[in-house]
Amino acid sequence: MNIRRKTWIPGLLLATAFAFGAGHVARAAAPSAAAPAVAPAKNSLAGQVDHALSMMPRYTVFDNIAFKVRGTKVVLLGEVTDPVVKSDAEDAAKGVKGVRTVVDKITVLPLSPMDDQTRQAEYHAIYDYPSLSHYGLGSYHAIRIIVDNGHVTLVGTVDTKADADTAYIRADGVPGVFSVNNQLTVQGSQS
Repeated sequence: MNIRRKTWIPGLLLATAFAFGAGHVARAAAPSAAAPAVAPAKNSLAGQVDHALSMMPRYTVFDNIAFKVRGTKVVLLGEVTDPVVKSDAEDAAKGVKGVRTVVDKITVLPLSPMDDQTRQAEYHAIYDYPSLSHYGLGSYHAIRIIVDNGHVTLVGTVDTKADADTAYIRADGVPGVFSVNNQLTVQGSQS
């Protein structure tokens, strides 16, 4: 029974994994109804890096990994809650054929029980809301929730401006949150 309790949280986090996008700065993403409007070509170096990052098992809805490809150099950007995810991302990018150099600029967010509580509250505020719940179907979550010392950033791609606004309002309504930065983009719109 103890093993079951200890593995429940990582299992929940695994179920919230996988999200990326594209453009000059790509975000790690799996296909879904809310996938970014422009994804890197699968056979391109960016597409291969995107795929490698999306396969990381410990990447959760509370992490945000982006990258830039410059020739054979990959620059990793973003924020993660666990140092292991940072090293997993670097290893995943290095494992892509054609990548010669990986520059890891991913920030590991500070360890904070308060931020962990805020993450869970934000998750429920957004994904339990009926008009936003479809963004959390399966293992892909289109709305990434980044919490850093009580400040929340929403990242990802949604179908409509109304959904982006609703996610912001729901996130801003969580008690104890100092600020919410809504970086959600609307599918098909230019950013």
